[in-house]
Amino acid sequence: MSRIDESRAFIPVRIAVLTVSDTRTEGDDRSGDTLVAKLTGAGHELAARAIVTDDRDRIADRLRAWCADPAIDVVISTGGTGLTGRDVTVEAHRDVYEKEIDAFGTVFTHVSMAKIGTSAVQSRATGGVAMGTYLFALPGSPGACKDAWDEILSLQLDYRHRPCNFVEIFPRLSEHERRK
Repeated sequence: MSRIDESRAFIPVRIAVLTVSDTRTEGDDRSGDTLVAKLTGAGHELAARAIVTDDRDRIADRLRAWCADPAIDVVISTGGTGLTGRDVTVEAHRDVYEKEIDAFGTVFTHVSMAKIGTSAVQSRATGGVAMGTYLFALPGSPGACKDAWDEILSLQLDYRHRPCNFVEIFPRLSEHERRK
């Protein structure tokens, strides 16, 4: 079973938060605020924060720019993961991914089922890796952001989490580049 190994030192991770919305502003971005509070409360660093409209190219461009920034380890986006025509965040993420973390969406659905029942099928939360950076796309509700952080990301982004976690494999995410 998973656990926190207190004999290991906590390693802060540099996380960027991207809100995808045609209507949100810095003043009313509750989902972004939830993620910022969660990650900083856990001891991680807010590396960047932005709001972009529901435009696939703009989302992908922001993701690529942050992936290329050595001061950012993880990007968490919120919004645009639903089923409507303007929901293009998942497609933008997949335009950027080198590898998809298939189980992230599955585990998020499992967590969501416990909270919202079969309504969980309407989310297309996803995760992946690009340029040595982890990318996660979460729904645009504060509750979904809280659930994803509390039940998945807080553990996987904690170096002390056993039996394994995302932090301990950071050095190997770009190992394919060294072989060229």
